[in-house]
Amino acid sequence: MKSPKELSLDKKILAQAETLLAAGAKGEDWLPKRALAELMADKDLEAAQNYANTVSIVRLAYNDHGPVHMRMVTLNALRMLELLKAGGVKTSLEAENAGTFDDSVMAVCFAAFTHDLGMSVIRQDHELFSIMLALPFINRILDTIFDGAAHASHAHQAAARKAVIRSCAIEGIAGHMATRKVHSLEAGLILAADGCDMAKGRARIPMALSTEAKQGDIHQYSANSIERVTIEKGEEKPVCIHITMSSDVGFFQVEEVLIPKLNMSPAKRYIELAARVKTAEPKRYF
Repeated sequence: MKSPKELSLDKKILAQAETLLAAGAKGEDWLPKRALAELMADKDLEAAQNYANTVSIVRLAYNDHGPVHMRMVTLNALRMLELLKAGGVKTSLEAENAGTFDDSVMAVCFAAFTHDLGMSVIRQDHELFSIMLALPFINRILDTIFDGAAHASHAHQAAARKAVIRSCAIEGIAGHMATRKVHSLEAGLILAADGCDMAKGRARIPMALSTEAKQGDIHQYSANSIERVTIEKGEEKPVCIHITMSSDVGFFQVEEVLIPKLNMSPAKRYIELAARVKTAEPKRYF
């Protein structure tokens, strides 16, 4: 069964997706909305996400890398897409005439919702294992939502769109650890959205289970000091990430986790970043 947090995030993700409807097709049959519904309803995917979290938290003493985290990354990425669209920024698929905005939304959702599945196998290079584990879900859902082409020309168009969405999603998964250079804005949003899931709730369970010093403790304690992360319209750029923390240890999370991801992200030029301890003057980056 899904946790209350997962169910709450599912509702928030669908609500966030609704704000993008004006940029895509209208109605209940909007393809990104169908893709999200399929991702959320897939029991096998839920099981894979849950086991990734077990390995991450229980075996490795890392932060949440399971269904809640992957949903938070999806929500963050959709919020950034909304702000970029409002700011007149085209996605890479749009700018290259390789796909539509809807295709970009679906690629981002697939990547965000599956990017940490490889944590169920191993930490090192887990993004590569995530690709292997995510592909059956991506392919199955793409086939489901694009099935029913009326004639051969539509089938050819559907095949082309599936190829583009699949490859763009894989790029997002492959690059989310900032160890491999990515080139699309869509993949860059996964880096940024992943880095933004740093609030203290992500470290609550591993900290409660921890009884001795273990690898990954600094990530837990720094994440536990992050009170709030907001993604909103920037003053000079389309997106502003604002972080409020309870103590200085939170700057580790900002400077050692988030900023390296943003520095590798093609979305960086559209993002402002500010972090502060409680009500102190914010430290501004970029």
